[in-house]
Amino acid sequence: MEATGTDEVEKIKSKFMSAWHNMKYSWVLKTKTYFSRNSPVFLLGKCYHFKTHESGELSTDGSNFDKINTEISGNVEEFRKDFISRIWLTYREEFPPIKGSALTTDCGWGCTLRTGQMLLAQGLMLHFLGRAWVWPDALDVDSSESESWTAHTVRKLTASFEASLTAEREPKILSNQQQPRLKRNCDDSEMKNEVYHRKIISWFGDSPPAAFGLHQLIEYGKKSGKTAGDWYGPAVVAHILRKAVEEARDPELQGVTVYVAQDCTVYSSDVLDRQCSFLDSGKADTKAVIILVPVRLGGERTNTDYLEFVKGILSLEYCVGIIGGKPKQSYYFAGFQDDSLIYMDPHYCQSFVDVSIKDFPLESFHCPSPKKMSFKKMDPSCTIGFYCRTVQDFEKASEEITKMLKSSSKEKYPLFTFVKGHSRDYDFASSPLHEERDLFSEDEKKRLKRFSTEEFVLL
Repeated sequence: MEATGTDEVEKIKSKFMSAWHNMKYSWVLKTKTYFSRNSPVFLLGKCYHFKTHESGELSTDGSNFDKINTEISGNVEEFRKDFISRIWLTYREEFPPIKGSALTTDCGWGCTLRTGQMLLAQGLMLHFLGRAWVWPDALDVDSSESESWTAHTVRKLTASFEASLTAEREPKILSNQQQPRLKRNCDDSEMKNEVYHRKIISWFGDSPPAAFGLHQLIEYGKKSGKTAGDWYGPAVVAHILRKAVEEARDPELQGVTVYVAQDCTVYSSDVLDRQCSFLDSGKADTKAVIILVPVRLGGERTNTDYLEFVKGILSLEYCVGIIGGKPKQSYYFAGFQDDSLIYMDPHYCQSFVDVSIKDFPLESFHCPSPKKMSFKKMDPSCTIGFYCRTVQDFEKASEEITKMLKSSSKEKYPLFTFVKGHSRDYDFASSPLHEERDLFSEDEKKRLKRFSTEEFVLL
């Protein structure tokens, strides 16, 4: 009886916190982001030029696009379409309770897990769809969001209040995202891409079965001493993502692996071991690899000497972004203009979407407008990601990034290094063979605990 009472208290507490976080993180104005007409804009390796004869700035919501000539306007539209096509994963509420807790939302604590999901999602998009792919309905997202996010939140809170008075369990809100869309005629290639588009998003659904959903990531995080409701740093998230990909059982995901650099060092032979495996038939099988490198861009504050390197990294088409942010807020960095970083913000609370149903709504998984932040405000702790489809791609990337590291490093030592050989050759005891239930090796557990206790972790 006493246990039942405690459970009820926990449920009431969880509902109260969910309501508070929903108000705090949904109360967001749809702010405009301005871009210079005279500087190129980079987005995950693609360059866009908005240059005109006129000086000034333009916004991303289309409010002053009519003043731009047709050629440049097309480029702006291409940028918007490319940005909106990236998968956006934010705080959610009202999802199934996380195992071992009464939490039904990640508001206030799950932002780094969300930015990690966005980075992994971009890697999977490169793998299954390629960098040139854009969502055909991308530009419809912006037009469908004609009302401000604040206005939608007011309606949502009002509906929640009314529902509480009438003892309804779930408020009935008709949002623009729930309204059915007219389907366009699609060719076979476009239909195939749309299947993968939906499948990738479904892997990040907020329910226990989803391979890279919040529920699964938290289960893997428990092995490093983390629980639901804790803050996660970019280094810890990198290792959690690696385990999630390793444990994924979907046949489509067997061709992808993740490697996490050790102490700012990428050991080439360890990467190749992950990429190359032998089937039962004796034939070699090559996997694509997503390389994650946890780094620190300075001491207490970010060293501006690293700006050119970060810009160089985001200029590479095989870059899948950066898990970073500013103190106590994690962002997914995907591009830059001048000395400002372009990012997607997970700090917006949205309702749970059941990705297991056919034709689930996609709009809430795509960000209608980019945000910008000065590089100087960036927290020094971050994780950089790359995607290499083949062994040749990895060798080319390691050479290219090594040159970039040397040219951008004013210090004696670069930010991170590529080294030939295995980590074990350099006295790093790490065995890939461990008990099936023990997801992290002893060496990894020590490293993760260090990441969790030092200031290296971004809150």
